[in-house]
Amino acid sequence: MTTRAASSETSRLHFDQGYARLGAEFVEERTPTPLPAPYLVAFNPDVAALLDLPPGIERETAFVELAAGNAVPPGTKSTAAVYAGHQFGSYVPQLGDGRAISLGEIASARGERFEWQLKGSGTTAFSRFGDGRAVLRSTIREYLCSEAMHHLGIPTTRALAIAGSREPVQRETVESAAVLSRIAPSHLRFGTFEYFHYAGNAEAVKTLVDYAIDGFFPELKGSSQPGRYAAFLRAIVLRTADLVARWQTAGFAHGVMNTDNMSILGLTLDYGPFGFMEAYEPGFVCNHSDYGGRYAFDRQPGVALWNCRALAAALGSLVTKADAETALGAFEPAFRDAFLSGMRAKLGLSNAQPEDPRLIVDLLDALAAARADYPTFFAAVAELGPEPSPLDQRLAAMFGEPQTLRAWLARYRIRAARQGDEPRRAATASAANPRYVLRNHLAQTAIEAAEAGDFGEVERLWKLLRDPYREHPGAAAYARPAPAGAVPVCVSCSS
Repeated sequence: MTTRAASSETSRLHFDQGYARLGAEFVEERTPTPLPAPYLVAFNPDVAALLDLPPGIERETAFVELAAGNAVPPGTKSTAAVYAGHQFGSYVPQLGDGRAISLGEIASARGERFEWQLKGSGTTAFSRFGDGRAVLRSTIREYLCSEAMHHLGIPTTRALAIAGSREPVQRETVESAAVLSRIAPSHLRFGTFEYFHYAGNAEAVKTLVDYAIDGFFPELKGSSQPGRYAAFLRAIVLRTADLVARWQTAGFAHGVMNTDNMSILGLTLDYGPFGFMEAYEPGFVCNHSDYGGRYAFDRQPGVALWNCRALAAALGSLVTKADAETALGAFEPAFRDAFLSGMRAKLGLSNAQPEDPRLIVDLLDALAAARADYPTFFAAVAELGPEPSPLDQRLAAMFGEPQTLRAWLARYRIRAARQGDEPRRAATASAANPRYVLRNHLAQTAIEAAEAGDFGEVERLWKLLRDPYREHPGAAAYARPAPAGAVPVCVSCSS
């Protein structure tokens, strides 16, 4: 089977080469490996609208062929990008898009640009010993989670579609192949800069930084050199600090924060062994391959700063050590401010008070001691009134020592009363605490149904996760933890 030019409505899509214009140092021209007998597993009309795709395009065979990697846009060259990265703290000099191939960039009528990648579309020069494929399980997890993150207000790549096939793929067991269409303004990673820096190619580093500034950091365009390179580093540090603060408030663990999985745009990138916190555990490790717990939930802020330091080293030919340290020094206060702001919102607190950090830390300590369900507890905060109620008793039942929570609730009510405007407190908390998150058992149920040929559960979950703050009729089970005795879902980098 050979890849052919797209036809019908898809042939009228205008793709630009985008990043590939930088040349052969940065990308390899690579045609996707066709997926046998592809079919559509999922299609996201929200993302299709971002790309100005015409309504109904998902019903065209030509679109499915494009999403499967069986067709390419006419007049463009599909490519895979090279990069390096620190993986679990050790530098690997060449990685690259081992199973992702970019079709190019689409410019919308609004002037926005999006790179369209096919993840799981076959081998590239950077596949090493991999087969270049993704499996249905992993594509469903990324499709659902990236959209869940977007609707939680967390910067992320987006997912357009999943194309499936009966082609067998060997992972821990034999699974079926699938290709995920994902988009982002750019998929540039910290590791992209590291690749050229450690290869001694300072000119390529400068080319890469100039490209990134001109395309994605308009506030830095025209600024003086070399000051704009230090400002570029600082902008990435601030975006990264804000991103990880949002992860922490949402209870999200990425699972594999290698520098090659860190976006210069501050996007959540490369969903593998992720997990949303359920029973609150600061040391939660969602990746069963992370034996030392390097990427545990409570270590994510420190790892993010470590990764920013690795990026600063990669920009060493453009940014002085003093300027790099100044830029890196912005991380901790930015993270602290964003985290406290996010946690105040979850508690419905609209202004800052000196006692807030202690109030928040004491609550998290109590949640950790009780291993209380993080989403369930915070979803109930909006329903708390200014006086004790039966809800207090239901929440206290989540704690081994109920008096600990009762004492905290008394402090919280005093704090909230000083703020005043109880309706605003409730509305703020309601808007910050989702009823529905992508719990692992929910994703697994959708995966198992899809593997049996039923894609309806993927669609149902997607609809809940794109509107997670409002109660949906008949969806109470989706807001609850996994049933008692359920076998935990084990995730790894192949997930």
